[in-house]
Amino acid sequence: MINEEGNGGIVRYGATNAHNNRSRSPEVSKRVRSTDDPVMVQARRLIGGVQGVASLAQGAVFWGPPREAIAEAAERACSDPAYSQYGPDEGMPELRAALQTKIKEQNGLHGYSVIVTAGANQGLTSLMLTLLDPSDRAVLFKPYYFNALMALQMTGCGQTVAFGPSHPDTWRPNLDWLEDQLEGPNPPKLVYVVNPGNPTGISLSREELDRLTEMTAAAGTWLVLDETYEEFMFSGQEHHCPSGPHVIHLFSFSKAHGLMGWRVGYIAYPNFDGSDYLGLQLVKVQDTVPIHSAHMSQKVALGALAAGKPWVTSQMASLEQNRETVLEALAPLGSLGDGLYGGDAIYIWARLPPGCLDDKAVVTWMVHEHKA
Repeated sequence: MINEEGNGGIVRYGATNAHNNRSRSPEVSKRVRSTDDPVMVQARRLIGGVQGVASLAQGAVFWGPPREAIAEAAERACSDPAYSQYGPDEGMPELRAALQTKIKEQNGLHGYSVIVTAGANQGLTSLMLTLLDPSDRAVLFKPYYFNALMALQMTGCGQTVAFGPSHPDTWRPNLDWLEDQLEGPNPPKLVYVVNPGNPTGISLSREELDRLTEMTAAAGTWLVLDETYEEFMFSGQEHHCPSGPHVIHLFSFSKAHGLMGWRVGYIAYPNFDGSDYLGLQLVKVQDTVPIHSAHMSQKVALGALAAGKPWVTSQMASLEQNRETVLEALAPLGSLGDGLYGGDAIYIWARLPPGCLDDKAVVTWMVHEHKA
């Protein structure tokens, strides 16, 4: 900026106008100001400028989608003018048809419809906007996925979140606590659970999931199950998807299929009566935010889906040694079930050594002293 004397000067955000002392800069919304900073952004700031740091902050795999899926998508995108036009908000018909088959055959979800989103995070925010008003209560179990709280905060529900406890000896959600909440005078309108868990790596049993479904149904509460890590079941436990007119499932192509940067996810929502009422409400948000996931990304997702379960299983096998290496490195803190928990969903929840009460201080120490 140039000041009146012709010299360079700094204009400070929020400063008053020299020509009109009554003017002032507008503020951003209280919703966004009260929204937490993203954990991954905090992590990048922490390790910025520190050489040789191996960041384990983000749950991302080291592979990309099948090469044939990318090749076909790129060829079509370059030669087909339709790829430059808008498409259906709900997603490409061929991808949605393939996903309908997948959720029936792999997840046992019958009577469900699908809407393709620009990643599971966009789907999560769309669900919060569609299902909740600012005065509604939502439940997150501690420790929770940080973007879930951020979505609630920026959609106006941050002040009414009920944080459910987990059992300190297992880190499984305390469903007895939830039952009390659901049977109380002001039951939550939505319960959000990641299975397997982020950041705990805990997988819920069929019995726990069925109990969640029954409790929320009785209270007239939405149950949103985030299935982003459905393929990461290293414990050998079954991955179960319960169904019901109040149960919504959120899926992602970012993890097992390696499409992190392509940004494709999908919502499987109940449509038992065929009215598609919920889908019509979700499309309002979809059309306002991304309109639809990029055509090329959807085509890559379709190719990744066509590669089938064997391709995904082969990728999962490459993580087994990584898991064992991490468990071995953390052995001074304990073993699985005693000091170390989870192990599915590419996460292990570790108890800090005695006397370490500030987790951020521990991470800062690890970055600067051990480059990890």
